[in-house]
Amino acid sequence: MAGERGFQVRALGEIAIRTANIAEMVAFYRDIIGLEVLSGDHRDGIVFFKIAEGFGGHTSVLALFAADAGRPELHPRGVPVDGGAQSTLHHIALSLPFAEQDAVRAWYDKNGIAYRIQDFGWIGWRGIFTADPDGNTVELVAYDESLLDSDS
Repeated sequence: MAGERGFQVRALGEIAIRTANIAEMVAFYRDIIGLEVLSGDHRDGIVFFKIAEGFGGHTSVLALFAADAGRPELHPRGVPVDGGAQSTLHHIALSLPFAEQDAVRAWYDKNGIAYRIQDFGWIGWRGIFTADPDGNTVELVAYDESLLDSDS
């Protein structure tokens, strides 16, 4: 609720990841995860992917920035680009229908992508977790009422 602030965040507009492996990261999010490229080319150092329609005219996007790309007044230079356990990013969760989770597992198996599955009974979610080429955890998550703990 907006309350005394006078505003309320309604959606995630964008998440941006700085990477030392832009071409590999673009291929992963485009070819394995299946996100649509909205703008950019890995040779330019910045690529935007559409996640969903978003809110208020701002498409929800995932942006990949090469380590030296972006506007220097907004993005510091010379900062180490570490993924995986060295990153401050814990994980990215992208939502999809529960009925498509079997297709995710089959697609990952077909492409030799390692993954693990975890149920979150307190909220009725199942996540299928993998890692992108930088080692960041990527979760494809879905809700299903049957996953809810009986004491929730």
